[in-house]
Amino acid sequence: MKDFGGLRAVNNVSLNIKEGEIQGLIGPNGSGKTTMINLIAGNYKIDKGAIYFSRERIDGLQPYVIASKGIMRTFQISRVFKDMTVLENMMIPALTQNQSMIKAKALAEELLEFALLTRLKDEPAKNLSGGQNMLLQIVRGFMNKNIRLYLLDEPFAGVHQIIKGVILRTIKKMNEEKGITFIVVSHELTTIQYLCHQISVLHRGEIISQGTMEEVANDPSVIDAYLGG
Repeated sequence: MKDFGGLRAVNNVSLNIKEGEIQGLIGPNGSGKTTMINLIAGNYKIDKGAIYFSRERIDGLQPYVIASKGIMRTFQISRVFKDMTVLENMMIPALTQNQSMIKAKALAEELLEFALLTRLKDEPAKNLSGGQNMLLQIVRGFMNKNIRLYLLDEPFAGVHQIIKGVILRTIKKMNEEKGITFIVVSHELTTIQYLCHQISVLHRGEIISQGTMEEVANDPSVIDAYLGG
């Protein structure tokens, strides 16, 4: 449960994510999707309830501690270091985890190549487009050697179709090859249907439906929520 003054942003939500799953989180504007991401990542403190990751309670921990346990997240507005180069941005997680710089640089360059950003690796991040910055933010998360769960908050919003395709391909690859679990918040329902194994629908801070896209799309409560009922 999470309140902001007199507004209850999240209320009695029970959300179970299976390891290796890509879970979609959808709902009308203001339904509590980003608040859920912030609670899981430790950016907000819950007012009531508990959050468990691999049977360990993590609510109340600082965001950097949660990240060290293998939970990464993105933001709707990309948070990269604008005056650092693309490659330097990629190396930041390795520096915080005392990784071998040689191995970390090799991994960074491999990820940049897969994300079609190699030609920009020596460019300051401020020279990238909004979509390229989002892509950089996403692939940088895979530099965390412990990553097991990735929380993606509106990763497709306002990005070029080519970059969107790269993001989709990256999520699929990391899920299938590395077994990374994803929670994806998005308004793009066709993309969510293509990408996600299961979908949860939030409305007014509560989960009102869960299942496949076909199941939730035919749920009367979901139809009412999207039509303002």
